[in-house]
Formats: sequence, C-alpha cells, structure tokens
Amino acid sequence: MPLSVCATPIGNLHDVTLRVLAELRAADLVLCEDTRRTRLLLERHGVQAVRLLSYHEHNEAARVDQVLPRLAAGERVALVSDSGLPAISDPGARLVSAAHAAGVPVTVLPGASAVETALVASGLVGERYQFVGYLPRREGERAELWRELAAWPHAVVGFESPRRLPAALASLAAVLPERPAAVCRELTKRFESVERGTASELAARFGEPPKGEITLVLGPAPAAASGDAGLAEAAAAVAELVASGVPRRLAADVASRLSGRPRNELYDASL
Repeated sequence: MPLSVCATPIGNLHDVTLRVLAELRAADLVLCEDTRRTRLLLERHGVQAVRLLSYHEHNEAARVDQVLPRLAAGERVALVSDSGLPAISDPGARLVSAAHAAGVPVTVLPGASAVETALVASGLVGERYQFVGYLPRREGERAELWRELAAWPHAVVGFESPRRLPAALASLAAVLPERPAAVCRELTKRFESVERGTASELAARFGEPPKGEITLVLGPAPAAASGDAGLAEAAAAVAELVASGVPRRLAADVASRLSGRPRNELYDASL
C-alpha cells in the first residue's frame, strides 16, 4: 500500500474532501501532528476506531524508522498535519523522502491550502508567486528577506505568528514602505478578515498582536523597484571586485558588460 499524504482543513472542519475522509477511515494507522486536533476532525465527521500516532518535528526521525517497515509490510498508513498539506511548513517531508528511497509508493490527497486561499483573498495574485514559509524570527534576517524580495515582480506569501506580526510589519515598512500587502487572518473561520494596504499602513494598523493564525501576502514590486534593485546588485558586484584588488574602473567595466548598465553609473554607485 502507498503512503497517503492527506490535506486537512486550515480552519473550517467542513473543508475536508470526501476522498480524505474515506482514506482516514480505511487506514490501519494515521500519523498526525497533534492527535487531539485530528481526533476532533474525525469525530466531527463520524470517523471512528482509527488508530492515531503522533508525528511531529520532535519525533519525526524516530517515527520514520518505526513506520517504514510497516509500510513495506503492506499496512495502510495515512499522514496528516494540523492543517493543510503535510510537508508544507509542517512535518512530513522526511517520511515522504524516506518512502521514495525505500521504494514505497506515495500518493497525495489534495485539499485546503492557506497559501492559495490567502493569495486569492488578498486580490494580489498574478501568474506567479513565491512562498517563503514562516518568516525569519531575527530582525536582521527579516530585513535581508525584504531586501531580497524588493525586486521580485510577483506576489509573495509567508506565514507569521500573531505575536510576531507587529515586528514583522514594522520591519517590512522600514525596507519597503509602499509595497502593497495583505494580512489574512483566521482564514475559513468565523472571524476571517483580510486587511489590505501598503506596508506602512498595515504596520500602523497592527501595532498590537492580533488573535488567530496569520498569512501575509506581499503584492508585486513596482517596475521601478526592480530596476533600482538591479543597479544595487551590479554596484555591489563592483564593490566586491574592488575589495579583491581589482581597480574600480575595471571592476565597473566588467560589471557593466555583465549587467548591461552604464559603466559610469556603476562606478558612481559603488563609491
């Protein structure tokens, strides 16, 4: 039997597919991030007599060693997380990889997604987007992420805890104050809300931690920002060459040939 990776609701317990319920009902073993939350889902839908086993970040390695022989022996094993699809900012990737390596087939039963739900709800979705998982906790790492995304011409989605949201928005506003964004809170639940505005406006609006689970969406970078970031990147390359001993004019000439930007512009920007 294959390992069945099952998506579960991100909030509203009715957002589970019939296929997932059937798989959980038939499984010999259900691996779950929190047995209490999974049991609540099963009870809501009348699924009984299912054996649950915890599978989370603190016991993932040990559980893989325990479960692989059972999969190889033909047992029917389903994997769920607290919400959404396992392995997307949740435990699961290690077991899926190990199953593939052991020759055990893996099947994915799709369902609710906080990433795609937030993208559509924000109104900032386009043809492409980037998912960055949970935002860095340290201020310096967050600022580096915003600088990295300054020129990204598409939407960006990330997760953040409500407690750290004010600091994250303040950090974003310090680097990209006019970037359009949306704070999506409690998606699919009773008190769902989507707050839109510039990074500066949202930072002012969320001075205190809100309640509920948060998904943050950044809109595409303005076209001008992409160009400015290109100049900054090329000028940084000049500075690195100079630091390694290359004369500044020669470094500017090399960077100009590679980036297509004017040599004098890069020379001046690198000073």
